[in-house]
Amino acid sequence: MTDVFVIASGTSNRHVRTLCDEVEEKLKNETGRQPLRREGREYSRWVLLDYGDLVIHVFDQETRDYYQLERLWADATRIAYEPASAEA
Repeated sequence: MTDVFVIASGTSNRHVRTLCDEVEEKLKNETGRQPLRREGREYSRWVLLDYGDLVIHVFDQETRDYYQLERLWADATRIAYEPASAEA
């Protein structure tokens, strides 16, 4: 189905939209990839960006707490997030 799920949270609907916009822009500019499917942007409580082998879920905190997607893949291998260092 897919190789990697990313589950992230924003602090508001506007923040969720902004995170999704940034992900789409970065992936397009750096890899040329565009989502095969995008859902949930209208309300921005749970936005799904489907790139085929990569699926990104961006939630507001209330919706993330309610659905608890991490439970569904509790036995999956986790990949640690390492933020990029800020370049001076």
